[in-house]
Amino acid sequence: MLEAVSLQVVFVHGIRTSRTMWRSQLAHLAARDISAVAVDLPGHGRRMHESFTLAAAMSTIDEAVRDAARRGPVLLVGHSMGGLLSVAYAGGESSPPIAGFIGASCTALPRGTALAAYRFAARTFNALPDQGQWITNRVLAATLPDDTRQDFAAGGYAFHTQDMALRELAALDLLTDVRRIRVPLWWINGQYDQLRGHEKLFRRLTPHSELIVVPRTSHLVTAMRPRVFNALLDLAAATLQHGAQQAS
Repeated sequence: MLEAVSLQVVFVHGIRTSRTMWRSQLAHLAARDISAVAVDLPGHGRRMHESFTLAAAMSTIDEAVRDAARRGPVLLVGHSMGGLLSVAYAGGESSPPIAGFIGASCTALPRGTALAAYRFAARTFNALPDQGQWITNRVLAATLPDDTRQDFAAGGYAFHTQDMALRELAALDLLTDVRRIRVPLWWINGQYDQLRGHEKLFRRLTPHSELIVVPRTSHLVTAMRPRVFNALLDLAAATLQHGAQQAS
């Protein structure tokens, strides 16, 4: 009889938000007795007072992954900026101890005119009296269900970190990193996600991966349709648990 595998899940949040964006997923996994942790990246959430750097962000992910790996195989899950950072981590030369990876809303290369426009928009919003908070509130109220809407705001918004983080992301060599990912891999995008721009390229560079597009969903796929995202999380978890049991 095959022994049960103690899968560990590490979540990495997107830009401006914090670990609280994963509340639905953490509750979902807890109900299934799967251990999970969500980190705060530097400059975000409980670490709002810190400066964001790539080195500190990658160190945060590495510490969480290596701590979890002591207890079982690790599924790394990143959204948006957290997904891009996790791509760089998963494809790193140091062969990080992960068993699988979910990249949500992160199949875009942070470079060129698109990145420049994003940084300009961030600076424009930061110049507003409330840093565009009322716009953010209205967008979330119009798109997210009640049970996940507060998750994005619960850890605070890292408005002042945003431009710095976007500038740092431009230094990533994602095309090299994504080619080196060898673990089971799922790309999950919302149908109307603005960061779907290079999803076919990401898929082509990772022929062993699966690309899943969630209908009627925007960039905030984890919160807009949490039941669908959680079901995909179950799929990845079951795949890794089965593989680990077969190998044991």
